[in-house]
Amino acid sequence: MKPLQSKPNIQSGTLSNIVYERILAMIANHELPVGAKLPTEHVLSERMEVSRPVLRQALKQLREDGVVVSRRGSGSYVTRKPESAAMQFAPSGSIADIQKSFEFRAGIESEAAFLAAERRSEKDLKHIQAILEKLDLCINNGELGTDLDEELHEAICKASGNDYFVRARQSIKNNILTGMNLTRNLSLTKPRTRLEIVQAEHYAILDALKRRDKEAARTTMRVHLENARIRVFETSPISTSSS
Repeated sequence: MKPLQSKPNIQSGTLSNIVYERILAMIANHELPVGAKLPTEHVLSERMEVSRPVLRQALKQLREDGVVVSRRGSGSYVTRKPESAAMQFAPSGSIADIQKSFEFRAGIESEAAFLAAERRSEKDLKHIQAILEKLDLCINNGELGTDLDEELHEAICKASGNDYFVRARQSIKNNILTGMNLTRNLSLTKPRTRLEIVQAEHYAILDALKRRDKEAARTTMRVHLENARIRVFETSPISTSSS
């Protein structure tokens, strides 16, 4: 297997994103294990040397990502643990933005897949199939495949026949590539079956496009992108049948 790609050198995110990531690191390092109660806002804000509003924004994002849960009158508790390797491969302060970008993509790309199932041409299908076959080779060779993964999703958006989907993705292209780089790097730290599951999700989308099943295309794309977001954490992926 080829060595994993190192952490990109990009500018740090906002202060609340950095605080979010520092709390994630505390959870990943077992300083705050799953089930543990978080220190009070007063203690955390002093420890992080940030204002309460900044801390609250970070905690809000942690709740939205299902990492912590607030219990009325009791405080906040850890419910999920990030993959330890995520802290190594994600650029500083970027994990919160990566999670948000997956949410954005789930909305945009699921609708693009819906339209692509109706409007795709045979040429579109052959192009998507060819990319998937190249990704199969990446898996066999233990390669990352981020560029091919991006090419695949872009091809599906183009098959929708609506250029606004392509433009929407282009507006956050760097965030998308950072997220793909992280999730595929994490998959390379796992048994090969992890990337095979990701690839099976890709093929499920292609199958829906071939059958011109618009609802299935929308659902399989949304599940795939929700699972990509979930794979940053030590949590089981969503099955298509459950959506």
